[in-house]
Amino acid sequence: MAAFGRHTTADFYGCRKEVLNDMNLLQNLLSQAINSANLKMLNIQSHQFEPEGITVMGLLTDGHLAIHTYPELGFAAIDLFTCDSHSLPDKALATIKKSLTPEKAKSTQIKRGDFGSERDMKPRTKTHSGAIRKVKDTGSKVLKFLSNK
Repeated sequence: MAAFGRHTTADFYGCRKEVLNDMNLLQNLLSQAINSANLKMLNIQSHQFEPEGITVMGLLTDGHLAIHTYPELGFAAIDLFTCDSHSLPDKALATIKKSLTPEKAKSTQIKRGDFGSERDMKPRTKTHSGAIRKVKDTGSKVLKFLSNK
């Protein structure tokens, strides 16, 4: 069984503060990134924090895309999850990166739902059994100890 989802996270450092605190720009950027990645948006939610910072999240037919900004740090955290075979997450990140122009970027890709072989999907249980004699001896020692009290 192959993985059915791809989860990409990206950290953008050294972004301009004014870009990270512009709600309209980030909403448009999220829409552009979704279109460039061949994804379909169902809904978009956003929130402006006080005194600064924004979260913009797009609910997709096959996942989500979120941008969380920290203007005081020049930092943006991007989270993209897709569970389809036709999306292009790298294109979405490239679109966001082009607009936010970070000095440094780091991304991580995670396979979601990657069970490996069928054997890996079965729950594992550990059982251990020792010699019965040891249990019997231990019991008799406990009884002897208790009877001496």
